[in-house]
Amino acid sequence: MRFNKELDQIKTYEAGKPIELVVREFGVAPEDVVKLASNENPLGTSPRVAETIRAHADKAHLYPDDSMFELKEALSRRFGVPEETLIIGAGSDQILEFASRVKLNLSASVLMSRVTFAMYEIYARQQGATILRTEDWRHRPEQFIPMMEEHRPEIVYLCTPNNPTGDAMRREEVFEILDASDPETLVVVDGAYMEYAAAKDPDFALEPSELLEYPNALYLGTFSKAYGLGGMRVGYGIARPEIVRALMKLRPPFNITTLSLAAAITACGDNAFVEESIRLHREQIGRYEAYARERGFDYIESYTNFITWRFGEELDSSEVADALLRRGVIIRDLARYGLNALRITVGTAEQNDRLFAVMDEVLG
Repeated sequence: MRFNKELDQIKTYEAGKPIELVVREFGVAPEDVVKLASNENPLGTSPRVAETIRAHADKAHLYPDDSMFELKEALSRRFGVPEETLIIGAGSDQILEFASRVKLNLSASVLMSRVTFAMYEIYARQQGATILRTEDWRHRPEQFIPMMEEHRPEIVYLCTPNNPTGDAMRREEVFEILDASDPETLVVVDGAYMEYAAAKDPDFALEPSELLEYPNALYLGTFSKAYGLGGMRVGYGIARPEIVRALMKLRPPFNITTLSLAAAITACGDNAFVEESIRLHREQIGRYEAYARERGFDYIESYTNFITWRFGEELDSSEVADALLRRGVIIRDLARYGLNALRITVGTAEQNDRLFAVMDEVLG
């Protein structure tokens, strides 16, 4: 059977291994498996949100309010933006898909960092667009701006903080790229981990309302990380109304579930849970930095809920990742991104204890 030829250029996105698969493949007891691969919130879901989900369980047979008025109203208050600048997606990556479809075609190009979120390329290739990458895995304006001027890409992706490396752009760097962009170039600022960056250093914090000053900017956020709703799949985009209207033409009806919508509305007002999630992260990430120093390998300063350990020639990230996996510790190997590195979600104290103990065993 023949398929769209653009699929020949696409590599299937690889999600982190589920706990159930590790139990089946390696015979590890479920209680001994620690999953630190997918940047899920180690605190789980807010008790307030869990209660909301239970309270709405008997409405699972009903479609959600497709206007999503309450959630948009809550986000409008949260960010100080008009409701007509908001679009809700089944995860922020659904909005990435919409953006690709409204801007890209066979003659288009997209520009991104050398190492960044894999779905940018996947969605672009689905439309037949050309992929342009900077030389550095960091987002450097001095590399982005000349390529923007030369190639005039239809979309520029700025992932800050960046997944899978964990570094972030300073505010002024984002605005420098936006100021240099062509008005017809859609600049997507992916802020999935922005809550962590803002808490760490205000010089790296962006408010979506600031980006509304630009007619070609699209900000993306999610409830999957700091809000603990990865399994509910709710994200949002914020942009000028003309951009939102174009994206809305591609949105299918009822694109998030009744339970997801209710959970996100409650989560949006649960600042205490977000603050507790960030507090735990800041408390525990120092242990990962210290471990790397003690063991003599490098790490990328993180503005996210994960950390990236980088190895020299003495260690192979794929071998280390496999050895950890066989012992029930699931992390993310970055070899497929061209980095000899591991990405590790910073977990609870107990999860991190387990990771360090098994790492000691693997490294000898």
